[in-house]
Amino acid sequence: MDAPVTTPRVSPAPTRTGRLSVLVALASYGTSNNRHLERLISEYQSMAFDVDVVILSNIDKKPAPGIECRVGLPSKDPWSLPFAHKSLFAERADRYDLFIYSEDDILITERQLRAFLEVTDVLHGDEIAGFIRMEKNAEGAISYPDMHDEFHWDAGSLRTRGSCVLASFTNEHAANYVLTRSQLKKAIASGGFLVAPYQWKHDLLCTAATDPYIQCGFTKLIPISRLDDFTVHHLSNKYAGKFGVEEAEMRSQVDALLKLAAESTTPVPLLDRETKLWRRMFSKEYYERINQDVLSAIPTGARSVLSVGCGSGALESKLVESGLRVVAVPLDPVICGRAASKGVEMVHGDFRTAGEKLRDQTFDCVLLLNMLHLVPKPVEILSLFRGTMHDNSVMIIQSPNMRSVPEIWRRVRYSYRYRGVGRFDQSGVHITSVGKVGDWCRQSGLAVDRNIGLLHKRAQFLRGRSKFAELMMSLSFISVAKAKNPWGASPVPA
Repeated sequence: MDAPVTTPRVSPAPTRTGRLSVLVALASYGTSNNRHLERLISEYQSMAFDVDVVILSNIDKKPAPGIECRVGLPSKDPWSLPFAHKSLFAERADRYDLFIYSEDDILITERQLRAFLEVTDVLHGDEIAGFIRMEKNAEGAISYPDMHDEFHWDAGSLRTRGSCVLASFTNEHAANYVLTRSQLKKAIASGGFLVAPYQWKHDLLCTAATDPYIQCGFTKLIPISRLDDFTVHHLSNKYAGKFGVEEAEMRSQVDALLKLAAESTTPVPLLDRETKLWRRMFSKEYYERINQDVLSAIPTGARSVLSVGCGSGALESKLVESGLRVVAVPLDPVICGRAASKGVEMVHGDFRTAGEKLRDQTFDCVLLLNMLHLVPKPVEILSLFRGTMHDNSVMIIQSPNMRSVPEIWRRVRYSYRYRGVGRFDQSGVHITSVGKVGDWCRQSGLAVDRNIGLLHKRAQFLRGRSKFAELMMSLSFISVAKAKNPWGASPVPA
């Protein structure tokens, strides 16, 4: 049996019972998750704490005696419901030691709350111990739905507090958070907590669960050396087998982080961060699928490939399986473990460091996939890796087509989503088009041989009819470039 809980250093004085007092706000829209909601309430009521549960809903719910239900939406949008917990917390900020916000299918156990208290006691004032979600499929296999697209571990965030190793995950959303009384009061005082429903980096649902980190000056840190204690079960398992990564991949990345934490040097990622645009538009995906158009653009006689900006490495691993020698400059030293285990040779470091390590090597093909629009000086990067090409090499550059008809239509209809576009310092992205990439190539001593539009499946009927129409309707494109003749323009020094 667990030892009695005493109030930690970060909490105020004990309640009248001498036990920790906890306020739990559960967002529960409609009835589809009622069975999960009942399980959550049962879990909280079984804890050795003084727990009050308040349901936030669009309909009246009384799943158990003593449960309060607040009915109403903060705005007309049904997705705004999670924001209702903020006023509740502010009203009762002096009455509880811990404050838990959660969606109605996130299982947080007493063991995990005890772990939160233990870790919180050694954190700095602007740090919050956070959780990550897991799911189980019908066979019981575990997966992590929040690890997808551009979201990844920030290797540069590694830190040790006491005996605990922690790191930030760039997807702050886990459909829940826990705050101590002092943390909640600091969040409220920041001016970023009691705000009207809004969305930018995440949608409404996710924004309400991430504001303490995004708006209030805190950093969410996941204790990776105690990962099981900070992994919560998403009971609906709605993304299992569809979204996220399997347990083996997560464990591999966490093991890599723990090894890095034991080293004296700070890991340097290839890219700084995702873009600053609406929902992180145009960010580099860490789990890119194999693109058949990219595969087809690689010359049939190629025997060696350099991939600059390798993520999880699905394409690079496939090329190794095909018998090619593949060298990769990974996005960071954490994401590339599986590709490395399959024979992809890794060259770590930032662009300049990697270029220096590769200066005596040449490759038949160089891949720069969805990278150029995200670097401050694209011409310098092209010039740097032009040095790894011989006379017959090709460079395959994939970029978003921001001058395409569909993209222009989006910018007209949703102009607010493109705030800062055209200013790299404000948006973190360059506007790319066939003409712009061609211009960057010319300045770096390359010449574009051909451009290939990557058409959506609904626009495949345009394939082969008109090259101009094909490119104008493609949301992204491939430029296949070669080194200029010796008497052509000299590359810009890197």
